[in-house]
Amino acid sequence: MRFNRTLLVSAVFMLTGAAVAFWLWPKLPAQVPSHWDEHGRVDGYMSRLWAAWFPVLGVFAMAFLTWLLPVISPNRFRIGPFVHIFNGLMLVIQGFLLVLGISMLLVGAGYAVPIPMLSMLGMGALLVILGNYMGKLQRNFFIGIRTPWTIASEGTWERTHRLGGRLFVLAGLVVLVGTPLGMPLSVVIAVILVAGLFPALYSYLIYRRIEGPPRD
Repeated sequence: MRFNRTLLVSAVFMLTGAAVAFWLWPKLPAQVPSHWDEHGRVDGYMSRLWAAWFPVLGVFAMAFLTWLLPVISPNRFRIGPFVHIFNGLMLVIQGFLLVLGISMLLVGAGYAVPIPMLSMLGMGALLVILGNYMGKLQRNFFIGIRTPWTIASEGTWERTHRLGGRLFVLAGLVVLVGTPLGMPLSVVIAVILVAGLFPALYSYLIYRRIEGPPRD
């Protein structure tokens, strides 16, 4: 995926967010619901102006990082060799933010959108997509499971990301299946934390297996 195509998709996302905000603006209250607790009750609000801008600004911030991070990557950890994977993942994250932002505006405008469930389903889908791409990522400082041990060792990076990819896919499927069945938010968070933290511990263990015990 070339960067100009990625930039074009980002622009379409931003225009979509702006168009929806313009359409819903007359219906938005002064304070728009922006956060929900584990029981689906609103416990946070955002001003109408910031809520309207949220979908556009979220996509813009990620699009800017999509351009910036390859530029500032150190020479030994260039994103160039897998830039199509990097760009694809960044677009997926942009799409996730766009859907969440638009859903928030729809709720504020009075539409019956089950945003807590939608957020969890979106997170599950995001985990599945990230897991499928994770094994294709090469060592870098910006995306992936970045621990001192994965950065220091190519073999550790590869093995950690193979395991992490499987765990992310599994966690995503659990969230996708469990959310419609009423799985508590605390369980969802626990599943995501295990999928994220276990590979970090594994990276240390596999690094020691590859490099041997510490030397003075």
